[in-house]
Amino acid sequence: MTSDSAQRPAAADAHPPRRRSLLRAITVAVVVTALSIGAVAFSAGRLSTIVDATPDTTSAEAGFARDMQEHHNQGVELALIVRDRTQDDSVRLLAYDIATTQARQSGQMSGWLAVWGLPQFSPEASMTWMTRPTLAGKSHGASHTVGTDGESAAAHVAGEPMPGLATAAQIEALTAASGVEAERQFLVIMIAHHRGAIAMAQAVLDRSTNATVHAFATSVVLSQKSEIDLMTGMLAERS
Repeated sequence: MTSDSAQRPAAADAHPPRRRSLLRAITVAVVVTALSIGAVAFSAGRLSTIVDATPDTTSAEAGFARDMQEHHNQGVELALIVRDRTQDDSVRLLAYDIATTQARQSGQMSGWLAVWGLPQFSPEASMTWMTRPTLAGKSHGASHTVGTDGESAAAHVAGEPMPGLATAAQIEALTAASGVEAERQFLVIMIAHHRGAIAMAQAVLDRSTNATVHAFATSVVLSQKSEIDLMTGMLAERS
């Protein structure tokens, strides 16, 4: 069987040291993120079982668990799409990491709801939890929100698409693309997608004292900011 790297044109390997360096950087980021998330989640999970009250079905914790599952599931979909449309090792490795990490985290959030004895489906419009005041009493407009350009965005409206969620047209265009064009589209979409996830994670941090949720949301903010930096550099190389 011929490997992906053997099938690529010779021009794709014009700078092998640079490519190997990028692959090493992605691999290190994947390992470090996985270890830090696992350690923090384990310790916070043990503490949470002792001190945290069970969230109710309209709580910020439950709303975040439901909505971030949907957000992560789209991240998995986007990653799998681009992985079949490029032979670039660095993009394929990044896509694999995003797909596996976000699929695992989606299952983790589903597990929270089961442990809490709450339904997987919300009794109210998506993102309603994000429109409510923070623990500090601030209105949702004063809470953390991030637009697709990384700057402050308007407060979210219940029932509207989640921050950073790719549109049907974007998914269709990515599906139709291939090679470097697919890589560019994926990186643009996923940078915005990560920024939206960060906004959601920061919003639940402003609204929850649950140790498990706090540890998880903090890890999302840290890991996805790191991946945004990585993807921004990868996109610049393809401009």
